[in-house]
Order: sequence, then C-alpha cells, then structure tokens
Amino acid sequence: MTQTIAVEANHVVKAFGHGETAVRALNDVSVQIRTGEFFTLLGPSGCGKTTLLRLIAGFEMPSAGTILLDGADITTLPPNKRPVNTVFQSYALFPHLTVAQNIGFGLEMLGRPKAEVKARVDQMLALVKLEPMADRKTSQLSGGQQQRVALARALAPTPKVLLLDEPLSALDLKLRKEMQLELKRLQLETGITFVFVTHDQEEALTMSDRIGVMSAGKLQQVGSPKEIYTKPVNRFVASFIGETNFLPATRDGDAYRLDCGIKVAAPSSATGRVTLTVRPEQIRIGAETDADALPAKVTNLVYFGTDTHCHVNLPDGTEVVVRLQSPATGDAGLALGQAVGLSFVPDALQVLED
Repeated sequence: MTQTIAVEANHVVKAFGHGETAVRALNDVSVQIRTGEFFTLLGPSGCGKTTLLRLIAGFEMPSAGTILLDGADITTLPPNKRPVNTVFQSYALFPHLTVAQNIGFGLEMLGRPKAEVKARVDQMLALVKLEPMADRKTSQLSGGQQQRVALARALAPTPKVLLLDEPLSALDLKLRKEMQLELKRLQLETGITFVFVTHDQEEALTMSDRIGVMSAGKLQQVGSPKEIYTKPVNRFVASFIGETNFLPATRDGDAYRLDCGIKVAAPSSATGRVTLTVRPEQIRIGAETDADALPAKVTNLVYFGTDTHCHVNLPDGTEVVVRLQSPATGDAGLALGQAVGLSFVPDALQVLED
C-alpha cells in the first residue's frame, strides 16, 4: 500500500537578518511527513524545530524552498487559508468563555450552522472526555483539562494537519506522562496527521511513529523511534537520544581495536579512526576471566530504583556506564574497585560518522 505525503518541505531555508549577520534558523531542510502519522521534530532549543513548524503553519515565510500540503504548494498562503491548526505551548484559551464555547469558537468564525457547531462540540467533548465540564469557564480547569480544551478546539474543524508546539511543557511530570498517552490516543482515533515539536526525548520516543532529530538548523536523522535509538547516524543523535557510551577505536583487519588494546566486532566498513557507541543496557557484566570479556573495574554504583547504573573504567581509563536491572534487595552484588568483565549484546556496537 502506497503511503501518501501530507506535508513536504523541499530545501527550505529560513534566515533572520541580512548579509553577514544573518542567522540561518533552517539550512536546506527537506522532509516528508506521511498522511495520518504522528511525526515529531526533536532537538535542543535553537535547533530550528519551532521555526519549521511556523513555516508549515504560515506564521513565517521561508527565505528559500517550498512547503507542500497534499502535493499543493502552500509556501506563500496566509495561515487562515491553510487547512492546518496549531496548539501552542500557552493554549491561548478564552477565559471569559465556557469550555464548549472555546471548542466551538473556530467553527463559528468559519460560519458553520449552529446545529453543526453544537454537534461537533459535543463530539469533541466526548473525544477529550470533558462532557461534564462543558459549561465551566476555562479558568476553573486544571492544566491538563485546559490542554484538552485546546486540543479539542484545534481538532473541531477537522484540519488536515495538527501542529503542536511543545504543548506539554507546562504540565507536571505525572500529568505530562498521562497526556502523552492521551495525545497518541487522539491521533489514532481522529487519523489526523500530527506534527509535534519537543526537546523531550522521552515524549518523542513514547508517542511518535517517526522522529526527525534536528540540530543547528539541519535534520540530522529521520526514522522510527527504534531506528533513531538503536542505529543513530552520528554522535549528536546518539548523545541526544537516551544515554550512551562512546568508545574511540581504530580499524584493525576485520574488527576495531579499542584504545585499551582489545579488538571488538562492529557492523561497518569504516576505516581509520572511528567512534563506537553502545547503550548502557546493551552491556553485560560478568567475571573478569570470562572468555573475550573486556576487563574493567567498578568505580561507582548509582541506584535509580528499578535500575542501577554501574560506572566502570577500562584499562586505558575510558569510562563506561552499564545499566543493570535492580534486584528486589536493591543490591547489585557489585563492590567499588571490583574487577569485572564486560561483554556486548550481539550487534549492539555501532560505528558513528564524524
């Protein structure tokens, strides 16, 4: 089955300022966002993810390149002419209106009949599970409830694409986790294409069908959460998504020789000096005498409840972090200074580009 493309950015550049002092917020960005998927733009502050979202919404115009929606060029269309809605970080609700009035506001501005507005508002209230709150003022709602109202209002006109600019950042941790699942449920039930912006890697991994990792105005990698996590294309992606270990190495025959002198296998043909990466949970700790084990010494043990992070040093001083599942007693059975042997899950070692 051929997947259609909802949003396409082609060689988009966005510069602020002029001449030598101009700042390129986006530098030749191209990406295709599929119809009906939950696509997340992930990266640190200032990487260009919100700028790209604003270009799709029409709040900014690109300095170069084009934006397509369902194959039609919308690059110069004003926001009100695009079948796109945006949920902002601040929610931007009307405090003097009720929940139902907030949800129906956009439909009324579009001139929809009253009966249609009422039916759609009722449908949206059920979707976000706020039927009992319909007649309350939004100022009487919790942060999570306000966020649901903002979502319902944005979804009410049935946009082709819903843009979400860090809408969960103001919520506390527990509520944020609940709303991550709620957002994904809403996306699946409506079938609308969601484009979500966040700097939170856990949000991206939890909700997304695909993730676009951004840095310095460029898309570094696009892929599924599993692809991004297990096969990062460069050091930035590897370090930004989750925790990882970096091991300097040099090509030696059909393997790579670590700086401590031990050879390890990794699926790559890269030659010369390289950096290997391996996730902490992909390392096993055994006896120093185990066959083919990497000798190391325990330098620190950090208890995180469900996990214990074991910090070890290789013979050349390189630090490696190993994530172990904490036993019921909370004691990992290791001691500071203990000599251990490290081994890797098959195909765990990845070779990174410079």
